[in-house]
Amino acid sequence: MIRNMKFQNKLMAGYLLACLIPLLCVSSIIFYQSAAALENSSQEFAALYTSQIRTSLNEFVKEYDKVTKSVLVDNKLIYSLGDEQSLSMNELVNQRVAVQSMLMRVTMLKSEISTVMLVSRDNSVYHYSAATSRVNGEALLSQEWYKHLRNSAEPFFITGLHDRSYYEDKAAGAVVTVGRVLFNSGGAYAGLLLIDLDPSALLQLEHEFVLARDKYGMSVIISNRQGEIVYHSDAASGQLSWKQVLESGIGDLKDNGDDDRIILSGSTAQGNLLIKTEIPRSKLLQKINQIKGMTVIVIVLSSLIITLISFGLSFTITRPIKALRRSMKQAEAGQYMPIEQEQAGDEIGSLVHSYNNMILTIRSLIKDVYIAEIKQRQAKFIALQNQINPHMLYNTLESIRMKALVNDDEEAADMITILACMFRLALGKEGSHHSVKHELEYTANYLQLQNIRFDNMFQLNIRVPEEMLHCHIIPLVIQPIVENSINHGFLDYSRPMHIEIEGVWTEERDILIRITDDGSGMSLEKQAQLLATLENAQSDKYKLEEIDQPKNQGLGLENITERIKLQYGDRYYLTIRSGVHRGTVVEILIPKVQGE
Repeated sequence: MIRNMKFQNKLMAGYLLACLIPLLCVSSIIFYQSAAALENSSQEFAALYTSQIRTSLNEFVKEYDKVTKSVLVDNKLIYSLGDEQSLSMNELVNQRVAVQSMLMRVTMLKSEISTVMLVSRDNSVYHYSAATSRVNGEALLSQEWYKHLRNSAEPFFITGLHDRSYYEDKAAGAVVTVGRVLFNSGGAYAGLLLIDLDPSALLQLEHEFVLARDKYGMSVIISNRQGEIVYHSDAASGQLSWKQVLESGIGDLKDNGDDDRIILSGSTAQGNLLIKTEIPRSKLLQKINQIKGMTVIVIVLSSLIITLISFGLSFTITRPIKALRRSMKQAEAGQYMPIEQEQAGDEIGSLVHSYNNMILTIRSLIKDVYIAEIKQRQAKFIALQNQINPHMLYNTLESIRMKALVNDDEEAADMITILACMFRLALGKEGSHHSVKHELEYTANYLQLQNIRFDNMFQLNIRVPEEMLHCHIIPLVIQPIVENSINHGFLDYSRPMHIEIEGVWTEERDILIRITDDGSGMSLEKQAQLLATLENAQSDKYKLEEIDQPKNQGLGLENITERIKLQYGDRYYLTIRSGVHRGTVVEILIPKVQGE
């Protein structure tokens, strides 16, 4: 395929490969190195972000560990909550006031604390809330998350997100509960301290980190040791509702193997909370995509520039070669024209200069030799127009003589009249004004003479369109063919011979004349030999006459073929189509040249 490509395309392909392959390689290396460096920087940023979250959560756990421990100073009060039946009404009132005072004190330790609950060892629920909504103790004790707290192995705990269904207002949203399992001085179970918090209160990030989180679409998911979601940044920022997070359960905590995310994990110092930071790679690596876009733009623009340069260089190199090729094609067609364009001083220009000198030399040779040969052939063509077969003339005169001696009637006068018409048609018209009609009349007169000689043994049928009769044709074309049909095909004197001349138009509006006889025909060997002779006539049309050429050759098929090629060109012909030993068909193809 490469070998058959045009030279200009080969040059362009070579330029493009030589330039684009290094460009693509260098651009790819730069892009991947930049992408790797930027991704490493992004990983470091994500790790720093996760570290900041871990630090913030460590502070949260440490502070709330102290907050929940602050109630232990009232340990005696807490443990006495299970003995209400032994207390008087006054003592019971004082006890409840003390519990409320303790819970209020806990609420005031942190501003984000809205509700504090204390569940005694006999499942009595005490609560204090800075809000208007009250806690339904029975609903609290029926919560699934609460049922697991008394069995907690750790005194300090942080529950997963849960709804607010145990509040009397049953408002939408979610809370996370921080608490402690309380024991008395003897180690006996004393109750549970529960602090409900808004999940957003778990993380107190600096403003720059919040902006970075929103910019890169990062998600922070915090879970406890049981795998329950404690915090979800998408819900805190309003992208998701807390209800959706609650319904998702622990599904968000599982890595689904998505390669489009950077995932970093961590935990607090005591291991109470697990941190997972998810960063969409497409957002975090936007600069990589920008680099990729710029790289593609640079490659496309460079490719266009290189293509234009390659086209210009290849066109400059191949233009003189194409001009040389066109001139060679013209030389093949017989038009020897030098290249007139101004050429460069390189090797191709030198080649074109040498070619021009060669063309000028060939033109000189053609003028001295080839033109002279053509003129000689034209002289022969003019002479052929006035040539009459001597053998036919002798036979005709002999027939006239014999008829005049034997019959002594007017038939001899008729023969002389026909012969006079033939002389007039053959010698009285120039070749350029000779028409198909004249040629058919000449042939009909010739056949009329032969019928007188052979007692009407020949029947002629002419079928030629009226328009075709007025078209030009070179003289002495049809009659010699009819003469050959009689000389070589009329061997059986027992039956007449039929000759038909038919003219038809071809699809290209050329004239096709078909001469058909029902004579003896010819063998296949003779037909092949005759066709080979006609082929040689085409190659001999520009040759000089041979000195020893026979003088009595006459107007044979080879001579007619040669004249057709000389007059009309190689596209037109005379050919033989014959059956075996019966009949012969001769076809002549000439162009339509309308008469005046």
